[in-house]
Amino acid sequence: MPYWRLSGFYLVYFAALGALIPYWGLYLKSQGFDPIEIGQLMALLMATKIIAPNVWAWIADLTGRRMAIVRLASLLAFFIFMGLFWVEGFWPLALTMICFSFFWHASLPQFEAVTLSHLAGRTRYYSRIRLWGSIGFILSVAGLGVVLDSHDATIILPVVLLLYFLIWLMSLVVPEKKAAAHIDEPVPLGQLLRHPAIVAFLAAAFFMQMGHGAYYAFYSIYLGEHGYSSTVIGQLWALGVVAEVLVFLVMHQLLKHFNVRQVLLASLLLATLRWALIGNFPDNLWLLLFAQVLHAATFGTFHAAAMHFIHHHFRGRHQGRGQALYSSLSFGAGGAIGSLYSGYLWSGAGATITYGVSAMVSFLAFGLVWKWVDNPNICEEM
Repeated sequence: MPYWRLSGFYLVYFAALGALIPYWGLYLKSQGFDPIEIGQLMALLMATKIIAPNVWAWIADLTGRRMAIVRLASLLAFFIFMGLFWVEGFWPLALTMICFSFFWHASLPQFEAVTLSHLAGRTRYYSRIRLWGSIGFILSVAGLGVVLDSHDATIILPVVLLLYFLIWLMSLVVPEKKAAAHIDEPVPLGQLLRHPAIVAFLAAAFFMQMGHGAYYAFYSIYLGEHGYSSTVIGQLWALGVVAEVLVFLVMHQLLKHFNVRQVLLASLLLATLRWALIGNFPDNLWLLLFAQVLHAATFGTFHAAAMHFIHHHFRGRHQGRGQALYSSLSFGAGGAIGSLYSGYLWSGAGATITYGVSAMVSFLAFGLVWKWVDNPNICEEM
């Protein structure tokens, strides 16, 4: 298993995410956009995940060359991102963001499928590779936070561009690995998607990421309005991902003692608590620190359990499409709608109400998993 090459890709991919997502709202604000426009632009950034992963998954299924797709998509994302150095105005910026994110979002679901194929039957060790993505995010978000205290927000553009180039370089050294064939023919995809447990899981993933919309779009702006420096903001983002790294280190042990349903339920309940704390206590640093530690649950344990769920139920040739569905419905549709509604709520009702809605949709996801995700052997049942 090419551990360090897989880990290196995650390192630079999520370093780019750490430079872009936490600070893109600040960049947009520095360009004169209001909260509604920022919410709309952040929604567009997420919305391409609805279509892109499924388009590229279909191509990957036809060709069987997932890493070739990752390399091509990474290179095109790099070249298109260069256009942001010259575009001005809402619609030119929006169009450029749609184009570069369409290719950027193509990479990760296919790479996840390649990683899980390399792991074969050792999926509980996925978190040990994925934690390097969290480390990349930490280094990027904390380092850029310090830089932004002495530079304006335009510094974000060259930093992200460099990281996109490194993503493409790392993609060149990762070997192709096809999904292992199963003796039994996989359950037809349409039949899988009619199973209540799988529908409930995908809906819960959608609502979980919808709850993150206000966090990704406005958390940095929110903290800045309450007097926190860019350095402190970066450290708070980094703290959340440090907690995520720690949980990834022990996730393979957790999955020995707790089933996927239990991990998902705990993650969603803690997400509800996290958004309530952030929305109601922005001036209490200790509670903000605790809320950031809860990122270990709202992303770390939830995502690792989701990867386990998908790899177990979307088998053989469905592996890439399962990853694409999860990505497009959660990070894509959920993230886009979360960013969009948070922009309107932020402008009209304020931060407390916005994060209150995030808490409510997370609790709704908890209810869906509690009610329907109750069978660890869905494929055997079908």
